[in-house]
Amino acid sequence: MDNDKIEEIIGRHRGKPGALIQVLMEIQGENHWLPRDVLFKVSGSLGVPFSQVMQVATFYKTFRLVPRGRHDVQVCTGSSCHVRGSARVLEAVEKLTGIKPGETDAESRFSLETGSCLGCCNLGPEIIVDGKHHGRVTPESAEEVLKNYK
Repeated sequence: MDNDKIEEIIGRHRGKPGALIQVLMEIQGENHWLPRDVLFKVSGSLGVPFSQVMQVATFYKTFRLVPRGRHDVQVCTGSSCHVRGSARVLEAVEKLTGIKPGETDAESRFSLETGSCLGCCNLGPEIIVDGKHHGRVTPESAEEVLKNYK
C-alpha cells in the first residue's frame, strides 16, 4: 500500500479518535493487513494512544497484524459441511496450498481460514475464495477451484 493512500484515509479522519475502527477497516481493506508503522501513524493522527490502537486491533478478529495472501480461502467446517466431507476438502486445500488454517503461503498467494458456518449450508461442503462461494466442493474439485486464483 502506498503512503499517499494511507495519508488520504487518515486525513479524512484526522483528530477524530472515534473514527479509529473505521480508519483501521479502510486501511486493511486496501492493504489486507495492518503494519505496525501504520498503526503508529494512525495513533498520532487521530490522537489515540498507541496502546489503545493495539487493543482495538487485537480485540477484533477481523483485523490482521500479519501479511495476508492475495487470496483469502475459507473452508466451511460447520455441521452440515462436515457431514458432507469438509474435513477431506480442508485436507486437500492444505495439501494444494502447503499451509494450515491461520497461515499464509510463502509466495503470499493464499491465506487459509476455516469457519464454523459460511452461510450456504445447502451448498456444502463449501469454499469461499475472496468472497466468492464455491459449493459442493470435493477434494478433487478443490484443485479446480484454486487454480483460477493466481
